[in-house]
Amino acid sequence: MPTSATKAAVNTRDVRLDFFRGIAMFIILIAHVPGNWLTLWIPARFGFSDATEVFVFCSGMASALAFGRVFREQGNLMGTMRISYRIWQIYWAHICLFFAISTAMVALNSLLPDGRDYVAQLNLYPFFKNTQDNLLGLMTLTYVPNYFDILPMYLVILAMLPIAVVLADIHKALFFGAVITVWLSANLYGINFPAEPWSDRSWFFNPFGWQLIFFTGFALNAGWIKAPPIDTRLFVAAFLIVLVTVPFAHFRVFNAFPWFLEWRKEWTFLFNKTNFGVLRYVHFLSLAYVAWMLAGPTGKRLLPSDPTSKLGATWKMLLTMVLKVGQQSLAVFIASMFLARLMGALLDQVGRTHFSMLWVNFFGAALIVGVAYGAAKFKSQPWRSRSPSNAKT
Repeated sequence: MPTSATKAAVNTRDVRLDFFRGIAMFIILIAHVPGNWLTLWIPARFGFSDATEVFVFCSGMASALAFGRVFREQGNLMGTMRISYRIWQIYWAHICLFFAISTAMVALNSLLPDGRDYVAQLNLYPFFKNTQDNLLGLMTLTYVPNYFDILPMYLVILAMLPIAVVLADIHKALFFGAVITVWLSANLYGINFPAEPWSDRSWFFNPFGWQLIFFTGFALNAGWIKAPPIDTRLFVAAFLIVLVTVPFAHFRVFNAFPWFLEWRKEWTFLFNKTNFGVLRYVHFLSLAYVAWMLAGPTGKRLLPSDPTSKLGATWKMLLTMVLKVGQQSLAVFIASMFLARLMGALLDQVGRTHFSMLWVNFFGAALIVGVAYGAAKFKSQPWRSRSPSNAKT
């Protein structure tokens, strides 16, 4: 099992983990709102990687915190049971999310007078036309519509975790070799799961490709690999990689200069999102290192220098909300996927002006902050802390 150095690494919670995961949750909300002009300014428009990488990487780090201690202290059987329970939760979250959004889209078609077909926007008619077969596909994850593909990817990666821990216990080289081999299999041979029974379409997020970044985060927080050194030269190199990537990733640039567009067409597999192409990995690691350096040790530069000042107090309040969103990422993610479709429908009704998009996005952000605080409140089980003398019959 992991050494004492590993235990120290796992038991230390870094404010940067919750901060960047929280930021990713806000970006994911923005990215899923149909016709949202703010999507023109999210990181995905300027680089190969996007908020999905942040979410999966930070989930790997968080998993080392949440599950690593169980594996260390109670053994592989209890660790596997703990992972199985989490998989069970995510599976039913996925199923409930599908039915909640499908019901909402049917309701919007019935209630709104403008004639927009919200069911068609998510390509849900195949489910309603052949519910008997597709219900079975939904429950067995052989029917995974594109909008509902992140949670299935995540639960498959979690199912790999006990095997990864066993391999790492034998030798770290076995763990790293397995992770790289599985990733190469996804990219070279297209190993993936079927997404629907009537075509050859596969899962949009291939778990065999995306497990690479998850286990990178897990291994870092578990102490299986060392964090990169604090080095100005490395910072400059990482920043240059992020900067050089912009003309290859930003649509205004590569559409204006044919050479960049031709390069993208020829080398798409290098930044392919489904199988997690290698340039997405390089870009994310570079961006993560820049952010890691800028945030400072344990994220101290993220904290207000003077929390008593007006500006410091405001930043402290905003930071607290971002951290809360990051800490409750599963509940927030589920809520954001549901809210994003309603926000799109709201924009359809009020019109897509700059003002309306600002207030609708702000309203959505406020709602997921409320979800985060609500989820934290329920997790704290406040009903257990009440004194029996104060309880009402």
